[in-house]
Amino acid sequence: MKKTLLSSLVAFGLTVLPLAAQAGTVTVKGSDTMVILVQRWAEAFMKKNPSMKIQVTGGGSGTGLAALQNGTTDIAMSSREMKKAEEDKLKATAKAEPTQLAVARDGVTFYVHESNKLDALTVEQLRDIYLGDTTSWKAVGGADAPIVLYSRENSSGTYVFVKDTVLAGEDFSSAAQTLPGTAAVVNAVSKEKNGIGYGGAAFAKGIKELKVKKGNEAFAPSAENVKSGKYPLSRDLYFYLRNKPAGDVKAFIDFTLSPEGQAIVTQVGYFPVK
Repeated sequence: MKKTLLSSLVAFGLTVLPLAAQAGTVTVKGSDTMVILVQRWAEAFMKKNPSMKIQVTGGGSGTGLAALQNGTTDIAMSSREMKKAEEDKLKATAKAEPTQLAVARDGVTFYVHESNKLDALTVEQLRDIYLGDTTSWKAVGGADAPIVLYSRENSSGTYVFVKDTVLAGEDFSSAAQTLPGTAAVVNAVSKEKNGIGYGGAAFAKGIKELKVKKGNEAFAPSAENVKSGKYPLSRDLYFYLRNKPAGDVKAFIDFTLSPEGQAIVTQVGYFPVK
């Protein structure tokens, strides 16, 4: 069998680092929440730059950050901040300070079926539901019916955000059904009248968005409430890089943060950072 150069190098005990992309190609991997937005950015950017190719794949924030650590993506999409352990590992492999860039804002939204008569819940009520302490809609003012829980896989940045911010670090109920992406959560809730799920604001199609109560007021994940911080589950959406952006990667990032790029953020259903 004919040996490749790669197999020959490995045979001699040499370490071969994977290349993130071919020349003229930028790879972006990670957050499922961000996939639709970044695909729209990629389409608009490639239309302006026909010689460039932007490859966008999901898999979850944790998956994207792991790919960044091992050098198989140029940009990691993440709907949460990088953890200290991830940052330390990235510094060790990249031999440089990683770059964090907020490229859009989001309001993590809890979805229920369109027929659900509830309009708002407190963070505490959402916590009790997802911890499994509240198992009937009747307990929070809804129908006398069992609550069907939908969640995300633990590689998801949205999963981590909800666990940290809503569940105060505690574990999700074992009754929660894990689904592989926000679109799958929305689809499940749209078909289950007693269901509840969560994800990015841009995915809230065909279901009802719950407002979140703070004191005597209830706030929707609207642009105004997310921008002002009144909506309690607001967050930034990030790009992470192994070092400072340069070349094709910088050109793409500059586009995402330009007025045209930030207008696409609004069109998709998220909220601009600029």
